[in-house]
Amino acid sequence: MRSPTTKERVDQLMRRLGSAVASEGCIYFTGGVSAILLGWREMTIDVDLKADPEPAGFFESLPRLKDSLDLNIELASPDLFVPALPGWKDRSPFIARFGLLDFHHYDFYGQALAKLERDHPRDRSDVACMIREGFVVPQRLLELFTQVETDLIRYPAVDPTSLRRRVVDVGLDLG
Repeated sequence: MRSPTTKERVDQLMRRLGSAVASEGCIYFTGGVSAILLGWREMTIDVDLKADPEPAGFFESLPRLKDSLDLNIELASPDLFVPALPGWKDRSPFIARFGLLDFHHYDFYGQALAKLERDHPRDRSDVACMIREGFVVPQRLLELFTQVETDLIRYPAVDPTSLRRRVVDVGLDLG
């Protein structure tokens, strides 16, 4: 079992990953990493990330960094669980640049939608933080969801009716 991931360890990962790759690229953090970088949590279990575009040497560096930093690194992003929302890259806030890599938070609307789909208590808390901090506006989340709702057919594990209800209710619950 690996050690919990803290802000300091994410900072080390960004620096070391940025110097380990051989070409430019973008890394998008999601889930617990966004929460700890923004101060919503002190730690998380996994570093969930997406590389797009993938820099040369990215995959080769991951096992070495997992071991040397004692981190759980997972290739995971909201678009593996729900459809990618239009314009997600443009809404992905910049964190920092280290070496050849730009690091971003994955689009908070996409994160919120994936968290609402999973619907764990910690996920609901994270979505509430996203709304409270102004990263997600419930009405805009509903608009974006409506644009991809027909694409849910490609995600057979998702119940579209339940997800729509949670997206609608998130604005009501906090309003």
